[in-house]
Amino acid sequence: MTSSELQPRQDGAAALRLLTDGELALEGRLVDASNTTLRGILTLDGLTARCVYKPVRGERPLWDFPDGTLAGREIAAYLVSRATGWDLVPPTVLRDGPFGPGSCQLWIDEPEEVEPLVGFVPAAAVPPRWFPVAAARDDDGAAYALAHADDPRLARLSVLDAVINNADRKGGHVIVGPDDRIYGVDHGVCFHVEDKLRTVLWGWAGRQLPPDAVEMLAGLAGQLTGRLGDELSEQLTIGEVAELAARVDRLRETGRFPLPPQDWPAMPWPPM
Repeated sequence: MTSSELQPRQDGAAALRLLTDGELALEGRLVDASNTTLRGILTLDGLTARCVYKPVRGERPLWDFPDGTLAGREIAAYLVSRATGWDLVPPTVLRDGPFGPGSCQLWIDEPEEVEPLVGFVPAAAVPPRWFPVAAARDDDGAAYALAHADDPRLARLSVLDAVINNADRKGGHVIVGPDDRIYGVDHGVCFHVEDKLRTVLWGWAGRQLPPDAVEMLAGLAGQLTGRLGDELSEQLTIGEVAELAARVDRLRETGRFPLPPQDWPAMPWPPM
């Protein structure tokens, strides 16, 4: 790229303007994604950035989510993340592209030297201050544990997932950016009115919420009755927005991280 490249934590207004109005040139497809997921380069007024573009027409039908709604859920997840003040979801907009309307999200590069915060580790050698959340074995029968770090940045992401009812928090959807911040990506299956929380971040299950999460939930509850609620109503149904507010209220009442569901798989598949 010959022009100035936008950084993840650069001015949010500039990022949204680039995502919304920038010229989009596609680089290729991310073949591991279940829905059509394309990487591209945005250019506007001498500023460039990579992005992930997910056209609505490329969404695979699901039995439990209405067709053609995943892009809107990606935008809604960003709006809620922004409202928390934690900025855990990269800037995301709904825009037109080469394959029609879809979500467009700022691409976050994860440096090669970054140590992962979620993954499979030998069961007998779980790192200190890590939570084992599931047992596994490799092809040779050796015991492993799916585990994640006891990291306050991940704890915040776990709270956000509980708020938005994320049905697919895989380990691979957790990114450590070049600014050493945690980002969560891939939020197309969130905001269902039924409890569908599936995540690899169960290490804090049942524990008391940290003070910053309690404070955040109080602020979020107030915003949902105002402009944020109106913005979300453009992407979600009235029932989904109402249930979002109810989840926030329940988290405030219990003051604890949720427990794994008993009538729904607690882990996404594959987990990474």
